[in-house]
Amino acid sequence: MPEWKPLIRKIVIIALIIVVAYLLQTAIFSHLALANVTPNILIIVTSAFGFMRGRKDGMMVGFFCGLLLDLSSGSYFGMYALIYLLVGYLNGLFEKLFYGDDIKLPIILIGVSDLIYSVIVYIVLFLVKGRFDFLFYLRSVILPEIVYTILVSIVLYFILYKLNVLIDKPDKRSRGRFV
Repeated sequence: MPEWKPLIRKIVIIALIIVVAYLLQTAIFSHLALANVTPNILIIVTSAFGFMRGRKDGMMVGFFCGLLLDLSSGSYFGMYALIYLLVGYLNGLFEKLFYGDDIKLPIILIGVSDLIYSVIVYIVLFLVKGRFDFLFYLRSVILPEIVYTILVSIVLYFILYKLNVLIDKPDKRSRGRFV
């Protein structure tokens, strides 16, 4: 079944990227907190796949990134999956504007995605419970996290871009088979 090989390769590579990003976020960067915040690696991955590969792949990657967080957190199950799915979809709207060598759009989209994520999390987890000090949360959590996420995304973006190219790379053995 050679027609399934590229699809299976794509699924395996994306699954490995999601798992590695989750481990980086929860195991590595949780110990490298700056100003009591950590970068949101899963937002970087979700955003990148959204604008590199489109809405469908962005939503798929976002759903599974969020699902991993849902499985490990004690909050409302499905909340993170839904938020990340939304972020993947919104970034997928910018697929037509994406150029691999231009880092400005990806950095802006990742920053805006982290802002959207943080505001939704604030509304669901804090505002609903009667914690109304949004400006404090903005200054002490949201803005530092966005800055840290953007700084980390400058490095991770190029790795994700190379992996995205690897996903679309045709299998050399199957190209010459029908010629």
